[in-house]
Amino acid sequence: MPETALANPEAKLKELGLTLPSLPKPVAAYVHAVKSGNLVFVAGQIPTREGKPVFTGKVGKELTLEQGKEAARIAALNVLAALKDAAGGLEKVQRIVRTNNYVAAAPGFTDVHLVANGASELFQQVLGERGRHSRVTIGAAELPLNVPFEVDVVAEVK
Repeated sequence: MPETALANPEAKLKELGLTLPSLPKPVAAYVHAVKSGNLVFVAGQIPTREGKPVFTGKVGKELTLEQGKEAARIAALNVLAALKDAAGGLEKVQRIVRTNNYVAAAPGFTDVHLVANGASELFQQVLGERGRHSRVTIGAAELPLNVPFEVDVVAEVK
């Protein structure tokens, strides 16, 4: 990946044909992100646009693996929007350190790790090596608003 893509995540988003959403009002008693020292803790983000779920249901029942990955990608865009706001710009992100991924999965659906790739791959596309991270992926019985995916992130910033 060229260095310019790494130095300018906003340009990389544009190149990918993506725009960051505006941050909706949190749906419960929390804030989108908290900066502490050189770390930003981004609250769980779900696949919403303009405050409404884009996908609902369980992966492996109502949704396919590919739809689950797309839901993860949309949630990751929401993470980047929250991270940009908290850090004062995506160019200040030194590294995505860790992601915790939750997949609303039908009984017997065990490819939750592949669903989470939708988010992980987007972070790497936009941030290059700085988007590579450790992660945990868990299958869940239910998620807020009946969405199929939720992700929270810890990032190191300048």
